[in-house]
Amino acid sequence: MVARILIVDDEQQMRQLVHVYLQNEGYSLDEANSGEEAIQKMQDQSYDALILDIMMPGVDGWEVCKQVRHVRADTGILMLTAKTDVADRVKGLNLGADDYLMKPFAPEELVARVKALLRRSTHGGHDKPQDLIIGELCINIERHEVKVASTPVELTSKEFDILFLLANRPKRVFTREQVMEQVWPINEWHDPRTIDTHIKNIRTKLKNNRLSFNPIKTVWGVGYKFNFPDGMNQ
Repeated sequence: MVARILIVDDEQQMRQLVHVYLQNEGYSLDEANSGEEAIQKMQDQSYDALILDIMMPGVDGWEVCKQVRHVRADTGILMLTAKTDVADRVKGLNLGADDYLMKPFAPEELVARVKALLRRSTHGGHDKPQDLIIGELCINIERHEVKVASTPVELTSKEFDILFLLANRPKRVFTREQVMEQVWPINEWHDPRTIDTHIKNIRTKLKNNRLSFNPIKTVWGVGYKFNFPDGMNQ
């Protein structure tokens, strides 16, 4: 089943940009130029994901999120914002948003976030767990399971989330702060140096289970990224 996505932004250029980034992914894309139009479209038909700008005249993104969430618990909501305040992100999450993406954003990050939304959606078009396979490393997001060849690797919840985050967006280098923001709830943030310990544990556990390559590369002075085996392109 083709996933249906509604792009909501009062700026035509931004709607077109998001449309271009997603058009090659095989989704059915629709657009709304206001919060009012978005709510009407959501009443007329169902969508698997909503890409929603916050700052719109009239009915803003927060109100759209609130109204949609009252009637549709299974629609993934990704909010686009130029706001950097934690309070604004907390407000959206409390209203039912699933994820945030800061403007400006890279095309591959938008695509990755949308795919993650659809995986969480009950109407995302996947009837069975999807594996992320890199060499002999297999990561299954729905079962929260990691294997090297056929051998399960016991990772903690946070270790799994960090590994999946990096493997699912292999072109991106994440700072410690960005990993923390993606993996930890806002009210549970810790010292970003905690990430170093988790990365070390992931490497050790995978190596002890005979993974033939180091899956996480340190980018000195920046952070971490996924590291493919020699000879394998992402």
